[in-house]
Amino acid sequence: MSCSVNPYLPDMATVLETVQETPNIKTFRVRLDNPDRMAAFTFQPGQVGQLTSFGAGESTFVINSPPTRMDYLQFSVMRAGEVTSSLHGLKAGDKVGVRAPLGNHFPYESMKGKDVVFIGGGIGMAPLRTLLLFMLDNRKDYGSISLLYGARSPEDMAFRGELPEWLSRSDLNTVLTIDREAPGWEHRVGLIPNVLREMAPKAENCVAITCGPPIMIKFTLQALKELGFADDQIVTTLEKRMKCGVGLCGRCNIGGKYVCVDGPVFTYAQLKELPNEL
Repeated sequence: MSCSVNPYLPDMATVLETVQETPNIKTFRVRLDNPDRMAAFTFQPGQVGQLTSFGAGESTFVINSPPTRMDYLQFSVMRAGEVTSSLHGLKAGDKVGVRAPLGNHFPYESMKGKDVVFIGGGIGMAPLRTLLLFMLDNRKDYGSISLLYGARSPEDMAFRGELPEWLSRSDLNTVLTIDREAPGWEHRVGLIPNVLREMAPKAENCVAITCGPPIMIKFTLQALKELGFADDQIVTTLEKRMKCGVGLCGRCNIGGKYVCVDGPVFTYAQLKELPNEL
């Protein structure tokens, strides 16, 4: 469905539940107030939405619940400014505006039959979660699936309530890491690119999907190249650069591309064709 008859107007939605993921990341589960619009709502993994905190403004967040699970739409928000701080003040029963879906999506159709490696850092796990759950709900369509998820500390890892399930699944190879030792931590210790090198996924018939802080992405790309991944085998998402979401304001352009219209999902091959503004 389109986000609205008028793409500049948000749909009214109600917050069903909130989850405090980390000290500065909060997850919101929302439903559109119009039941017909909610029933007709469709999107693809990787597409985003604009959340409106009335009186404060709106900002872009990936829909991090998968389209295979439509009881609600889930967004995870890192508190970083006025709008996100206002959103963090919302509780169950409060109203938000939703303009969605916007942007392109992960090329999951072309990934069928291939192995997939997810590499996420911090809040970068949000868009990966969408595709990960979608693939797990369509497990027979894909080869081996691996997840490397890291954060500075255990307290900085989002979706901690789901990690035990991901670790226990026989059809998912999950590796967790933190930057430095912490009391009670039983998993890997080390920076994500270094742990990725230790995991050494084989590049043949494999796609790597990564999202996280820019410095993490920079060195993760280096590690993937060392492991033999071609530029078109690496996929990432740039939704944090999006502003209006419909290509009007021009604030997300990189060279001749608009992240909100041409993205936010790009292969590394596509990014290398753009000016070095990332």
